[in-house]
Amino acid sequence: MKENKLVELSMDFAIKIIKLCENIKGHHSLVNQLERSATSIGANVHEANYAHGKPDFIAKFQIALKECYETEYWLELFVKSDILNRETTVDLYNQCGTIRRILIASINTAKEN
Repeated sequence: MKENKLVELSMDFAIKIIKLCENIKGHHSLVNQLERSATSIGANVHEANYAHGKPDFIAKFQIALKECYETEYWLELFVKSDILNRETTVDLYNQCGTIRRILIASINTAKEN
């Protein structure tokens, strides 16, 4: 998959998270954590396009992957805490999972080449 597609997917995901967070009342510190991790995915993917070589590229993608896992954690915490319902987060889980799988494949390919 082209890196530009991953940039687009991660940007779209970040925008959806920001819009979701605008509707959550209270829990400001938790909302901040969710927004920071979700928007960091796209920021690191974007930065990887300007990496100083393969090791830097891989490092940026690995950070984005870690942020993906963190975002999934915050979404699950919000659901289990009844701050959000599962139906609200299903598409976000799926989109985050898609980004995660692309990142894993990209990291593995970069390491092999």
